[in-house]
Amino acid sequence: MSLNIAHQISAGLLNRITQEDGSLPGEPLGTFKGLLYFVGLPTVIFIAISAVVLLSTVDRKAKRSTLTRIE
Repeated sequence: MSLNIAHQISAGLLNRITQEDGSLPGEPLGTFKGLLYFVGLPTVIFIAISAVVLLSTVDRKAKRSTLTRIE
């Protein structure tokens, strides 16, 4: 029983040490939301930026000179 009390005290102290003053933890983030926020959205943003860069450089690729050597 004293081991359980010691565990509760140490867990309480650890929570006080690791949290900033005035912080109130909210609801935990669900698995789906976590995957959406940290995997899905960054992937969509990466694809969107890649598409913008690709579309902005297409014109330059078409306008390249056919000259291959200087005489």
